[in-house]
Amino acid sequence: MSDVSRRHVPVLDEIRSRLASPWTITLLAPVAVAVLDYPNFVPVITFAGKAFLGTLPYIAFAVLLIAGLKAAGAEAVIANAFKGRENRMIVLAALFGGLAPFCSCEVIPFIAGLLALGAPLSAVMAFWLSSPLIDPPTLLITAAALGWPFAIGKAVSAIGLGLFGGFAIKLVLKAGWFGEPLREQVSTRCGCGPSPFDGKPVWSFWNEPQRRQVFNTEFANNALFLIKWLALAYVLEALLVTYIPASVIAGLVGGEGVVPIAIAAVVGMPAYLNSYIAPPLLSGLMEQGMSGGAAMSFMVAGAVSSVPAMAAVWSLVKKQVFAAYLGLGVSGAIVSGVIFQLLN
Repeated sequence: MSDVSRRHVPVLDEIRSRLASPWTITLLAPVAVAVLDYPNFVPVITFAGKAFLGTLPYIAFAVLLIAGLKAAGAEAVIANAFKGRENRMIVLAALFGGLAPFCSCEVIPFIAGLLALGAPLSAVMAFWLSSPLIDPPTLLITAAALGWPFAIGKAVSAIGLGLFGGFAIKLVLKAGWFGEPLREQVSTRCGCGPSPFDGKPVWSFWNEPQRRQVFNTEFANNALFLIKWLALAYVLEALLVTYIPASVIAGLVGGEGVVPIAIAAVVGMPAYLNSYIAPPLLSGLMEQGMSGGAAMSFMVAGAVSSVPAMAAVWSLVKKQVFAAYLGLGVSGAIVSGVIFQLLN
């Protein structure tokens, strides 16, 4: 390869990276509507803009909360859940999994450290299954898009799935399976935020310059992250409501019974949308005829099968444990959808 070609490679990579950004779709989608279907341009922009502005208070609170938790080093509280009797560990791991302020890569060193220290796989699985489903920002975003009953239902599903998976793995371990769950080599650090093992959290973090810096960095990063993905989510929701007939959605995942809920779980596994973009899109799907149970099933299955969540499991454990994780996730998603449908 010539020197000129080598110089062009980084430039082309940067261009491709920028074009693959959510901002590109957010900006180009309305342009495409204006060019191809101008009468719907203003309705699409108005729908997306109103939805986004209605979510701003939730975004602001979520960003402040997650930045404060990171600056205080709240991960240390989560680590305490993996001490004591196994049953207690499973319950606390399922509960704390939905509260952990971890970024995607930070789950890997956290769990690697716990497994290396001898934490049982059952408690780790409970944490693994519940942590992708809900966290403080996701709870608020879900409430803004789908209402508090759905957000609370998702939080309860996260805890229930963690308990279901944790105790299921405990029974499997007693039967002699998964005796050596870990891969031979695991990553131990990712450099993402304060370490979970840095000691007790410092809630008055504003008194320490380093923690204030963490707060400022996390605030800026999370604000940009949420605004980026939610802007895309509401543009896509506007397009979905405008152009996809309600009869199509209702025919696939509408109505009563287990079948639409199971279909939603199966579709949700490979068609993962992250926890910030999924609620607005599901809101549009529900307006088009998707049942509440199917929406819950889709969201739970999609979160479990997210790339960061699966990467955290795949990088640390053997294939059999990974398969168990996915199996527990999709079956738990279907059960969550059925229960949510019955209660509503």
